[in-house]
Amino acid sequence: MFRRRVEVTPELLLRRYRDGLFPMAETRDATELFWLDPEPRGILPLDRFHLPRRLRRTALAGTFETTTDRAFEAVIDGCAGPAPGREESWINPQIRSLFLAVHRMGSAHSIECWREGTLCGGLYGIAIGGAFFGESMFSRQRDASKVALAFLVARLRLGGFRLLDTQFITSHLSQFGAVEVSRARYRGMLADATAVDAQWQQEPADLVGAIRRLGAACEDRGVRPMSEGEAGG
Repeated sequence: MFRRRVEVTPELLLRRYRDGLFPMAETRDATELFWLDPEPRGILPLDRFHLPRRLRRTALAGTFETTTDRAFEAVIDGCAGPAPGREESWINPQIRSLFLAVHRMGSAHSIECWREGTLCGGLYGIAIGGAFFGESMFSRQRDASKVALAFLVARLRLGGFRLLDTQFITSHLSQFGAVEVSRARYRGMLADATAVDAQWQQEPADLVGAIRRLGAACEDRGVRPMSEGEAGG
């Protein structure tokens, strides 16, 4: 991983994502940004997403209303806010401003989870071609961010996306099948994915069916650790 001070515009941000780089701040009050290029890189293979049965039941039960791009600003603020075990944030005012601008350009999207009209979880990221770069997620109720992730994967699969970049691996993401790949392998996957003409799905007709198919696919193949060689399949 290397870090380099940069001046970032929305257009530069998108170009750098195509190159495999992304910016972060040291803290939410920091005044400088840095490009990061992790080695290894975290991804969540869309064809090997693991949707646990209990979470599938929650996603299909209507416990949460899920939407996309209805409250992008509120989602990024939720991700930037303090949470138990995470008092600090890498989302500073400059990153917030940049992502709001990219959202207005149509390249940044959010998934929201609502309960009784209250936003209780969500995630956001950038879409370029057939690659989606997941940035952050938050949850104020049990399973809200997990349901948001499941509906993100369902949308990406329906839209023809090829790559879900998670940047790093966490225990939260590992339970869904996230793996690490080398920088060189990631760059190849990224080039292939960004060349695809995928479509972000605002209101897909078969979203519930896509969730059911995710669960059925998990049961068909069983659950086992993946190797890096399988991650690009």
